[in-house]
Amino acid sequence: MTETKKIKSALISVYHKEGLDKIVKSLNNLGVKIYSTGGTQSFIQELGIEVTAVETLTGYPSILGGRVKTLHPKIFGGILGRRDESGDIQQMNEYDIPEIDLIIVDLYPFEETVASGASHSEIIEKIDIGGISLIRAAAKNYHDVVIVPSQKQYPKLQEILDGKKGETSLEDRQFFATAAFAVSSAYDIAIFNYFNKENTFQAYRHAYDDSKPLRYGENPHQKGTYFGDFNKFFDQLHGKEISYNNLLDIDAAVSLMSDFTETTIAILKHNNACGLASRDSLLDAWNDALAGDPVSAFGGIIISNRNISAEVAEEINKIFFEVIIAPGYDEKALQILKQKKNRIILVQKTSELSTLCSRNLLDGLLVQERDVKSETKESLKTVTNSAPNEKEIEDLLFANKIVKHSKSNAIVLAKNKQLIGSGIGQTSRVDALKQAIAKAKAFEFDLEGAVMASDAFFPFSDSVEIAHEAGIKAVIQPGGSIRDKDSIEFCNAHQMSMVFTGTRHFKH
Repeated sequence: MTETKKIKSALISVYHKEGLDKIVKSLNNLGVKIYSTGGTQSFIQELGIEVTAVETLTGYPSILGGRVKTLHPKIFGGILGRRDESGDIQQMNEYDIPEIDLIIVDLYPFEETVASGASHSEIIEKIDIGGISLIRAAAKNYHDVVIVPSQKQYPKLQEILDGKKGETSLEDRQFFATAAFAVSSAYDIAIFNYFNKENTFQAYRHAYDDSKPLRYGENPHQKGTYFGDFNKFFDQLHGKEISYNNLLDIDAAVSLMSDFTETTIAILKHNNACGLASRDSLLDAWNDALAGDPVSAFGGIIISNRNISAEVAEEINKIFFEVIIAPGYDEKALQILKQKKNRIILVQKTSELSTLCSRNLLDGLLVQERDVKSETKESLKTVTNSAPNEKEIEDLLFANKIVKHSKSNAIVLAKNKQLIGSGIGQTSRVDALKQAIAKAKAFEFDLEGAVMASDAFFPFSDSVEIAHEAGIKAVIQPGGSIRDKDSIEFCNAHQMSMVFTGTRHFKH
């Protein structure tokens, strides 16, 4: 039989009616026989178009409060019957089952109902049975049947109705079937995750309906795609298409800034902060963040937790950077920042990230809770004879927030709520500390009175010894090494203070 099929009959049963009128009129103009149910049937009739009620076809009314409408052999036989199987055709004739060539259906808004805070019973009623069954049946028999499972596919169907007079190719029908299984699988996953919100069943399911092809992945020879809803977090006001690496930096920037409530600006490069400062004024925060490492800042990502003024924009505009993120911008600030046509300007709308994070490896998935713990003054345990003073505690907590978001092994040096040096991604903690000190000295910072934060414990006393030689007076670390006493004894002998947090912040 030919792979080209003409749509002669259609079953339409949808929850959302927007955009349906044009399709129904096109079907009517092509002489397509239309079957429908309930509210959809009334909608079609109000358009002045002839429609046959499903109850007329099946001989049964809608029962059980609307739970059972289309679940009937005359409906599913008309969908699943194979047009090239003589046995199927014989049975369809015997039982007076009409061929149904097109199914237009959508599903009850389950996820929207959950998000609305509805009761459990209301949510359960939004688990679609008839719709999901129609979708799967029609998609299975895509060789003969067209399935339109959501409004997203309306434009493609309209193109076929208008441009091809209702003639579909096998390729067309397979496209719709693929879309159908994407819809049905995502729907089932949403239901599963609702029932499994306490993680009582050890399985991980997630679906992304939104996708964006990227220019490439980490490197030009790698293909890349972003699956997710970028617009949930940002409005892009200006600039070029966002890249794979931009997205990695943007995610790191949002995670980092979520730990800061004071007026703060951070500059990130390769997912790590290379400059960060908290100040009373945003302009001072920018100047001191940039001073932390003006070399690495070139081509970086800038994030602010306050609106960008024209004054601040003037200063930021003096360096080359790829992305700027802020909750808002003054009109004049936007005019300044838009002077570079490729510069990406983002308005951050939310920082509410998922409570879980995942990573692909070995053809599997690692899933863990997001590290949302942020230490406070009350959670610090002084383990040395000397306790840090109030100013040092402020700097220790500041440095600890940064080291939490830095690649391990990581050491952060800070002074007066300014990042003055960091060592990141090193294979030894001593190397990380030496790198941090070298960077601080390269940009002429005075380390006398600075503080040090480590993302994990010190296995030996060598790190605190090196820190002491550099002028560092206070240290924050998780503690937990079997040789903690060596570091504590050295600090006691050299009038250094050290606090334990009890929490390790590895970031691999």
